[in-house]
Amino acid sequence: MPYGILMIILLLSISSSKLSGERREGVARPEFTGFISLKSMGDSMVNNSSIKKFDRLSQKQFDTQFVNEIISGLQCSPFEARAILDTLYKVYSPYFQMNGSLKPGQVLFQVVSIDNSPSLSLAECKQLTVTLTLNDEQEDLHIREQSGVIGLRRHRIQRVCIEAFQQGGVLTVEDLAYRLLNCGQRTICRDLQQLRKNNIIIPLRSTITDMGRTISHRSLIIKLWLEGKEYSDIAKETFHSIQSIMNYVDKFKRVVALSQENYDAHTIAFLVKISVPLVEEYFNIYKNNAAITVHRRKELKSFLSHNDSSAKKKYSHGGCNDD
Repeated sequence: MPYGILMIILLLSISSSKLSGERREGVARPEFTGFISLKSMGDSMVNNSSIKKFDRLSQKQFDTQFVNEIISGLQCSPFEARAILDTLYKVYSPYFQMNGSLKPGQVLFQVVSIDNSPSLSLAECKQLTVTLTLNDEQEDLHIREQSGVIGLRRHRIQRVCIEAFQQGGVLTVEDLAYRLLNCGQRTICRDLQQLRKNNIIIPLRSTITDMGRTISHRSLIIKLWLEGKEYSDIAKETFHSIQSIMNYVDKFKRVVALSQENYDAHTIAFLVKISVPLVEEYFNIYKNNAAITVHRRKELKSFLSHNDSSAKKKYSHGGCNDD
């Protein structure tokens, strides 16, 4: 006879004997529910053997131990101790939860958040942890063979900067030179200059927030706009917001309009609130760019015709604000 049936018969016989004894004693008892009790007992056994449950229990024990240590060691309240624990998880959670998620050649790296204002110093900026790929065996080996050491370094600059940007952070030239690629800062600047000549914009903190004296990324944005590309496409290609690109284009139009009114570069720079080198750069793009599409020419012509009579009055009041 199967073992399961024997167990059921045994339970029935035990329950029947208990019921008969209870009836003899005149005590009212609930009817037999052996099968339900057997199921609930099985469920209880499964839950008690759950690995996740014990992991949660273990985690709670560690949390409690940490909170108690903070309360006794720092003489603070339970609320303050819990706040310290929450901050600890917030800052160090990427290191606690790695679980083999890093691939060979990847590192966890602390960077400045893209949400920081350019007016903040690095010490005041919000920071976050991102995953960067310093070495990709298959991809990097092929590039090293085709383009040499310099080409490989420039490829890695582009890769790590884009990875940081996609995770909400931005790298700086110092990060690339001293913390990631172990080379001179001038070497990184030469690499960035060559990449810009190839119409490749690297999403660094200086370019994303318009810090520093570099104007090449703005010129490239204007050239892409003159070639007929849409704002959304330019935003994806240059790692800028659509609002920033619209602001660049607006300033470019105003520079062209004022130059048509025979204002000099210093006056235009003062009225439009940009630098003199950028005014000269915008003017040269307008005069020497033969790749301006037909609809962009029409848009510029329409802007110039509508602002021809009122340009002096409008721009003498300051124009629109910067980002």
